[in-house]
Amino acid sequence: MKPDKRFFASTFLFLLGWAVTFVSMPSMASAEPFVKGAKLCEECHEEEFKVWQKTKHFTSFRTVHREPKDASKPSPKKILKAVGGQKRMKRNETCYLCHYTLEKKDAGAKPQAKSGTSCESCHGASSDWLPLHDNYGGKDVKREAESADNKAKRIASSKAAGLIWPTMKYEVAENCMTCHGLANPDLKADDLAKMLGAGHPINPDFELVKYSQGSVRHRHYPPDMKTNAEMTPKEQAEFFVIGQAAALVSATGVMSKSSEPKYVEAQKKRAENAKAALAGIPEAAELLASPTRDNALKLATAIAGKDLTGAVGSKLPAKGDYK
Repeated sequence: MKPDKRFFASTFLFLLGWAVTFVSMPSMASAEPFVKGAKLCEECHEEEFKVWQKTKHFTSFRTVHREPKDASKPSPKKILKAVGGQKRMKRNETCYLCHYTLEKKDAGAKPQAKSGTSCESCHGASSDWLPLHDNYGGKDVKREAESADNKAKRIASSKAAGLIWPTMKYEVAENCMTCHGLANPDLKADDLAKMLGAGHPINPDFELVKYSQGSVRHRHYPPDMKTNAEMTPKEQAEFFVIGQAAALVSATGVMSKSSEPKYVEAQKKRAENAKAALAGIPEAAELLASPTRDNALKLATAIAGKDLTGAVGSKLPAKGDYK
């Protein structure tokens, strides 16, 4: 029996069509994760949401673009004009890197500035991890009934999908430094010089405990989800060291990004502050010799659970100095 040419032809066309369709399909794995907005977080994290609403991260959405009454303070209009581009901060690609949260309803929607610095600014864009984070073991399973096995899988899978958990202390600190150190990788060197020349502030003395344990603190844990737990001195000391490690890596990494004198001076000061704070911590020796992210992560792992109050207790900020 001779092969049917029509059979081979139709089979070839079918396979070719299937291949073209497969290649042209959008890949979920390669799609860029996007921000879905803080309101979705509020559904389960009501207390944390209330805290956020009282912070400058929240209120700045309506105030940061306004001209200050005090002429000695930076002028948003002057900075915006110096940077160029869109004349509204909420639409200016330089300004919204740190000052706003760009949300999208779905992957195909146009991103819009819907709030100031918010949940996903610190914990990662949620489009990929939110469904995993919210799965307690099935459609009808509540958080209280979640099994230990499912919780472990849920934490691992959502972490792999981009969620920065509060327990990921170095990653949290690293994220803070992106804006508070003017170290955003998407911030162009030319724009940096223009911003600083127009009076944009940069604070080389930003310290993680001081700026995280005041108005922005949101530590609500079972069984008392209403109480915003304060860090113990031991926890503060560990977080202080991790924050200094993140500052050192950040400052070292962007030191040569711009030749603008004010920027270079501030980054040198950040690095000097961190080195002084980490002096006397044996676990920090490798990081001090080579300020890389890998060495900072090693340090964070090495000091986990250790009591460092004897080494850094005197360097911790007073509670009255919290921001």
